[in-house]
Amino acid sequence: MRDDRGSSSLEFIAAGVLMLVPLLYLVIVLGSVQEQTLGVEAAARHAARVIATAPDARTAASQGDAVLSSIASQYGIDDDDVQLAVTCLPQGVPCPSAGATVTVSVATSARLPFVPAVLGLDRATSVPIEAVSAQKVSRQWGAE
Repeated sequence: MRDDRGSSSLEFIAAGVLMLVPLLYLVIVLGSVQEQTLGVEAAARHAARVIATAPDARTAASQGDAVLSSIASQYGIDDDDVQLAVTCLPQGVPCPSAGATVTVSVATSARLPFVPAVLGLDRATSVPIEAVSAQKVSRQWGAE
């Protein structure tokens, strides 16, 4: 017979640490990805609204950029990593125009925390995130 006194506490500590560290990292990663997802979705939605309700095309462009940079700073999104695409339906009409539907697409990538930038690991382990929002422009848009 062997004497196993005191080994259960050591096993509990070792197993607890081995299970707690990955679980804690998973919570941090999911929180980071969720924050980026909410930010991209908010940017797309608010930019579409601002563009659709702007009085003219120049104001729409400047307000859309302002909304995008404001939301990016609030949600911790890097402005350089954000891609914004604005289109209008039906095809071929200027964007925005009366009666058109403005579609705003915002895309970025969420980089995982604590991943070093060595050998491009931070880019290889990033999670792509994209959100699309559509807003109808008033038929009276641009009318005096």
